[in-house]
Amino acid sequence: MTCYYRHMKDVFERAGITVTSENRKEIDRVIHAIVGVEYKDCSYTWGAVKMRLEENEMAYIATLKAALNS
Repeated sequence: MTCYYRHMKDVFERAGITVTSENRKEIDRVIHAIVGVEYKDCSYTWGAVKMRLEENEMAYIATLKAALNS
């Protein structure tokens, strides 16, 4: 489910997001929704996230923060 989380540690830190066992699944669902990938498609999701981060990391972080705070 969250195979790419280890690659996103810095992103979560910059966004002020603490990943816990309680919120892990919700964060994963939000990330899938942001990149428009069907839930639980881990490798494709990471590819899409990585592309977004390369394009504009700060915009992705802002989008992630906003989605999790709504």
